[in-house]
Amino acid sequence: MIVVRVFASMKRTFAQCALIAQCYYVAGEWDFVLVLNVRNMDQYTELTRELFFSNNNVKRFKTLVSMSSVKVVSGVPVDVVEE
Repeated sequence: MIVVRVFASMKRTFAQCALIAQCYYVAGEWDFVLVLNVRNMDQYTELTRELFFSNNNVKRFKTLVSMSSVKVVSGVPVDVVEE
């Protein structure tokens, strides 16, 4: 039950952070994928200190910096059944 509470707490923290544009709870090597909107690397560094370095439940994190957007789709196609 402790793990469930930890994940619930992390989800609440991420949901309340204005600099996190998207948060996904995922399966695999990582538990969460976050998309951040920060102005510069100083703001990024401060945010990682707040969210990750000060949290004993975060063991490691990995940063990937987007160089450009190739394709962004926010909707999910849904087939409409006509009667």
